[in-house]
Formats: sequence, C-alpha cells, structure tokens
Amino acid sequence: MTHLRLLVIAFSLCGAVGFAATQGDAPAAVMISPDDIHWAEGSPALPPGSKMFLLAGNPKEAGPFTLRAKLPADYKIMPHFHPDTETVTVLSGTFHAATGDKFDAAKCKAMPAGSFVALPGKTPHFVFTKEETIIQVNATGPWTLTYVNPADDPRTKK
Repeated sequence: MTHLRLLVIAFSLCGAVGFAATQGDAPAAVMISPDDIHWAEGSPALPPGSKMFLLAGNPKEAGPFTLRAKLPADYKIMPHFHPDTETVTVLSGTFHAATGDKFDAAKCKAMPAGSFVALPGKTPHFVFTKEETIIQVNATGPWTLTYVNPADDPRTKK
C-alpha cells in the first residue's frame, strides 16, 4: 500500500510540473462581458447589414477563432461554404439554416436561441433570419467564404 501511495504522489508531482511548464506557453486569457462588445460592420463577404465582434483569435490567420455576428431581421445569406468546420451557437433570435447548393427557405430548420449547428468544411449551406439574431461562430483560420454561385457574392457587386 505504501508503494501505491508513493507512485500516486510521484505521478501527481510529474503532472504538476508538466502543467506548470506549459503555463508559460499558454495564450493570454480572454474575458469579455456584454458591455465590452462594440459591434462593427460585418465582413464584406456578407450582404450589407450584418455586424460583428471578434472575441478571440483572427480569422485571417492560422488557428482557432471565435466571433459574434448580429444579423438583422429578414437577412439572407445565399448558398456558400467554408474551408473547414464551422460551428454556430444561436445566442438570441432564430437562425434558419439548411445545407444544399440552392437557396430554399422551406428546407431550413428554425434554430432558436440555445441551438447549435456544426457544418463540416466545404459543405454548402444557406441561412436566413426573420428577426434580429445573434450567433457565435467558432472555426479555424485562415477563413474564407465561397459562394456556390459567384453572382451571389456581395464583393463582386460593387
């Protein structure tokens, strides 16, 4: 029994030393309260009217990032896809989403606040709102948005 205790203590100390060694390499903590969020214009890859706030990371660089998007009522994003998995948590409002390469509102599932959506990379999908909706997006950069139909891309309509 004494040998078992010594082994447990030895492994515990090794774990504590390993934990302390990694703390210097850890990224800085991020703590954002609702009052800290200052909405800015959304990405030019999205139709006008969206607002965004970057919580952590950078979508233009390699690595994970988290952002919030505020989508106005009656907002629509035509079929598009991303290079890697995108996860969406609905914070307020209702996010209507479906997969496919043709926009069809009837195919969308209404995702109320508290809902979660995970879309594998390169999966065409489309969304719309009926009311102001706030979502949180988690993904890995570098991040792009590619429209199935290039004519739907707001960046080409300038």
